Amino acid sequence: MWFAPLLLLATSLIHPSAQQDGNYTAPYPYATYPNGTSPNPAASVNAEFSPPYYPAPWATGAGDWADAYAKAQAFVSQLTLTEKVNLTTGVGWEGERCVGQNGAIPRLGFRSLCMQDSPVGVRDTDYNSVFPAGVNVAATFDRGLAYARGQAMGSEHQMKGSDVQLGPVAGPLGRAPEGGRNWEGFSPDPVLTGIQFAQTIEGIQSAGVIACAKHYIAYEQEHFRQSTEAAGFGFNINDSISSNVDDATMHELYLWPFADAVRAGAGSVMCSYNQINNSYACQNSYTLNYLLKGELGFQGFVMTDWQGQHSGVGSALAGLDMTMPGDTLFNSGQSYWGANLTVAVLNGTVPQWRLDDMCIRIIAAWYYVGRDNTSIPINFDAWTLDTYGNEHFFAKEGYGLINEHVDVRQEHADLIRQIGSASTVLLKNTNNALPLTGKEKFTAVFGDDAGDSPYGPNGCSDRGCDNGTLGMAWGSGSANFPYLVTPETAIQNEIVSNNGVFQSITDNYAGQQIQALAGQATVSIVFVNADSGEGYIDVDGNIGDRNNLTVWDNGDVLITNVSAICNNTIVVIHSTGPVLLGNYSNNPNITAILWAGIPGEQSGNSIADVLYGRVNPGAKLPFTLAESREDYGTDLLYIPNEGTGAPQVNFTEGVFLDYRALDRANITPVYEFGFGLSYTTFSYSNLQVTRVLGLNSTYTPTTGSTPAAPTYGTITNNTADYQFPSNLSFVPNYIYPYLNSTTLSTAANSSDYGDNSDVPANSQSSSPQPLLPAGGGPGGNPQLYDVLYSVTATITNTGKLAGEEVPQLYISLGGPYDPKVVLRNFERLSIQPGMTATFTADITRRDLSNWDTTAQNWAISSYPKTVYVGSSSRTLPLSAILS
Repeated sequence: MWFAPLLLLATSLIHPSAQQDGNYTAPYPYATYPNGTSPNPAASVNAEFSPPYYPAPWATGAGDWADAYAKAQAFVSQLTLTEKVNLTTGVGWEGERCVGQNGAIPRLGFRSLCMQDSPVGVRDTDYNSVFPAGVNVAATFDRGLAYARGQAMGSEHQMKGSDVQLGPVAGPLGRAPEGGRNWEGFSPDPVLTGIQFAQTIEGIQSAGVIACAKHYIAYEQEHFRQSTEAAGFGFNINDSISSNVDDATMHELYLWPFADAVRAGAGSVMCSYNQINNSYACQNSYTLNYLLKGELGFQGFVMTDWQGQHSGVGSALAGLDMTMPGDTLFNSGQSYWGANLTVAVLNGTVPQWRLDDMCIRIIAAWYYVGRDNTSIPINFDAWTLDTYGNEHFFAKEGYGLINEHVDVRQEHADLIRQIGSASTVLLKNTNNALPLTGKEKFTAVFGDDAGDSPYGPNGCSDRGCDNGTLGMAWGSGSANFPYLVTPETAIQNEIVSNNGVFQSITDNYAGQQIQALAGQATVSIVFVNADSGEGYIDVDGNIGDRNNLTVWDNGDVLITNVSAICNNTIVVIHSTGPVLLGNYSNNPNITAILWAGIPGEQSGNSIADVLYGRVNPGAKLPFTLAESREDYGTDLLYIPNEGTGAPQVNFTEGVFLDYRALDRANITPVYEFGFGLSYTTFSYSNLQVTRVLGLNSTYTPTTGSTPAAPTYGTITNNTADYQFPSNLSFVPNYIYPYLNSTTLSTAANSSDYGDNSDVPANSQSSSPQPLLPAGGGPGGNPQLYDVLYSVTATITNTGKLAGEEVPQLYISLGGPYDPKVVLRNFERLSIQPGMTATFTADITRRDLSNWDTTAQNWAISSYPKTVYVGSSSRTLPLSAILS
């Protein structure tokens, strides 16, 4: 029968094996340090093996999840085994209308959940908005704008019928500036990322859509993230890259924003493609069971990245709750779960409580965000923009209305324009060259990045090219533009409305014409960019990750040629991350430099608002702009280093990323993290630190045990109950939960499938389990968020224009292996000329703690702690010692 391949992989793919948690014959080699001190990265060993941690914690409805859990328990108690398996397993790539859907439960009127990209909008549809990228949201340093963007994106997903928005992103964090998907996330600083990550999640879920926090964890480059993908680019490797991270670095850097996400109530988390310490992220029992579900108390569900599952039983016992898109390889018709999970539960390899917990987590997230009240039918199709077509795109079955072309944009263009300008960082402004008036005698605009793509804004699939202005980078994190306002258009409109003279050249290689026009202009505005994206697309030899940190498409030559002739040259950079600015900051003919990031559909209007003074820039750099690539101290792996084995990347730099690295090496950046100018000026004074609980307040490790694992409903052992229904209309390559044999050994294609001898120790236990010392609630031990100090400072606008300033609070933790300072809080303030505003920030226990690898808990060291307040990581005029 055609559906037999569903069960061919039972032994090799779903049976647990030693690879599931690495070769853990030796103790886990995380470096350990005396209690209360901070780690010395130079002493760190390579964390090459990931320790086993079982059983998978069962969620309890902690925090504000109690009501959702009660509803989920009532729902799941009604389900049959195959209905439960249907909830956990995707139906296959292109099997339904969304980029991912699990199985439905028609008997209870529960349609399959629609999982849809992306972190900037609704991917692969029309009449949707394209929002600024996460890196822009970070640059705003504005919590309110992060929330508003999340809410607006969530509402568009909700109106399209999407249940889960596959975003936002905190992985990659941004370990290396060349990382291809750094722009989808926020910043290499974990606090800035964590705050904007959490605000975005709360915004999305306020609109009644489940947010999916991704990619968990230590997913820091595109090269070698999947062995099959790497093969397509000529690399012969057998396994995906392994990010080898020590315990303290994991907690103080990469896990930090995910703790904020869990505390914010994230309904789902997506595990990543890479391995962590040589165990795949979607079957890594330490990162899923111990860290995420145990220590952080995550109550939602874990789903795979698409094709990120590498085992069946192994991943189930290691804490995975949903597999996407369901098939082992796209359109293969085979699954690690589906019918294989049905067999695994029937023969006892996967206990019922583990399957029930998967389902409870999925349904609880659905209730938690109010999908029972906000869900509407899916009205789009991710595989085509045609109005009529096949509901099952790959199988070419189910012809009918698939795209209703619902316009979900509302008034979001105004918000997108606002965020675009609020995220534009003014880096240089010699003699108040900006703002412009629009009445300049002759304005010239230069650069491919200023104009339209010859293919149109959506002419390259998933934005996989760099033609025209860079409003969106490439990959699954993209969305289709309804339009793209280019800088050329917006500036031309500005000049024409003032009856001025405007000309432009958008061919970066038109040297003779560029020089001639620059010689006529009284002001020249040069637009350049640097693009990147996801690793399945190669753009000009950049396989997702950037090959270098220079601007693209002859941009450096363009800037040099224009500025050599025009003594009033303004440079605008659209980029996915840091770029090398050469001597632009010191070139007297370059009077202004702005970084505008990846601003979305309103790109031109946003930059024009800043250039012409309708918006006074207040953004700050969410990363450092260094003199050289080497100054960052980290880089990507571009060539496999283990032959055909899994490439290995050792995160030996520890917590020293970006500004922390330059501070440690005493390297002066071109522009530091947190830097950004305004058209006005500000002064800082009157730092006040109020002791609330203080450094010596009591912190109690969590103790006690969980309840025993609950089960919901009864599963019969009669295999006849789980056969394909006689009235089922089979869809080719669709993933079903049903068996094609009443004999388990035949159904599983393995005579010894029921042998549990290789199942990891304790993985099937339903007994009460000890609570972790650093756990105790969503986000970790609740006492970590106790306020120990309250800080205020006076910020005065000493200029002549109303403006916005971002006071930033940094802490020196004082230890010999701690960074010089670490960001811990910030606030964006609007201040009228001559007026003052009060910056207010709290310092929590977590803010002052290091991770103690021996106690497996957070601890405040005995080293002196100093608080700093200023306008950037290197301009900190106010300080006080905490006592």
